[in-house]
Amino acid sequence: MADGDKKQLLHLVFGGELKSLESMDFRDLDALDIVGIFPDYASAHQAWKSKAQMTVDNAHMRYFIVHMHRMLNPDEDSKSAS
Repeated sequence: MADGDKKQLLHLVFGGELKSLESMDFRDLDALDIVGIFPDYASAHQAWKSKAQMTVDNAHMRYFIVHMHRMLNPDEDSKSAS
């Protein structure tokens, strides 16, 4: 495959302020920061790192990377594992 034909492995980067450090419950779902959807893990990680560094002073603020390609095509991961 040429670089232009590289398979997209979509990743979502989002974040928000947690209610407490011991939970994964967000304080305000309407205030979630949807950073974007990226075509590969490397670009998603770069966006995640940038946002995480900008909010380092707020211990309750967390950003996450969601592997959307795994949710859209769950059978694909099991095929590559065998």
